Amino acid sequence: MPFYLVDAFAAHPFAGNPAAVVPLRQWLPDALMQRMAAEHNLSETAFFVPDGPGQWHLRWFTPTLEVPLCGHATLATAFVLARILGQPGELRFRTASGPLSVSQEEGRFVLNFPANPPQRATSLPPGLTAALGAVPREVWKARDWICLFDRAETVRALSPDHGRIASLPDSASGGAAARVIATAPGDDGVHDVVSRYFAARVGVNEDPVTGAAHVQLVPFWAARLGRPVLVCHQASARGGTLWCEQRGDRVRMGGHAVLYAQGEILLPVA
Repeated sequence: MPFYLVDAFAAHPFAGNPAAVVPLRQWLPDALMQRMAAEHNLSETAFFVPDGPGQWHLRWFTPTLEVPLCGHATLATAFVLARILGQPGELRFRTASGPLSVSQEEGRFVLNFPANPPQRATSLPPGLTAALGAVPREVWKARDWICLFDRAETVRALSPDHGRIASLPDSASGGAAARVIATAPGDDGVHDVVSRYFAARVGVNEDPVTGAAHVQLVPFWAARLGRPVLVCHQASARGGTLWCEQRGDRVRMGGHAVLYAQGEILLPVA
């Protein structure tokens, strides 16, 4: 079966967040797709099947589990459909997080995702300061713990203990795996927001660029800065830029993508 490796939220290879994209005619067994994602060993592998005219059913797997929402692998999937497989117009996806869409505007792929506004945490979760190695000014929570710092350089300099990150209590009810976003105002005159994302418990110590983090960060920063349009930078080693807009209960995230590799997956025949 065909296989594509796309650097998402990147204008050139070796930046942004790499995602594996696997088009399917019909679903494979869940256990097999999970083993494939572990073999790829990327933050996410996206699998999709046709789901009606101009629509696809899309699922995402980390090396250890299936996740309900992933931004960069959705962008990578849209890139494959539009630029390689020649699908025109707006792309619509049925997902575990409801209907999602991706359009092309000004040379970028623009994701339309549900917003997840955070709430102020009443206290620091036990072990958070030791896990990050720094004391945040404020802690908020939505799906993930959001740690606010005053200075972008503090976020860039963090060297967290990923084992301790993995042992933090969940930020939301229902058993969602604990993940931590560190964020601060931008300091370069270009980016309004700087962030990093740590998710050791789902098999990703630091995710390079995370769309699912920005459905939480954009409502937070739009309210704090008093404007809906933001340029966000995720300050991982690879780095990536997202052009974002808060629009009602949705977050629009624009970014570039580039094809790094393509080939075939050879599965054994039973």
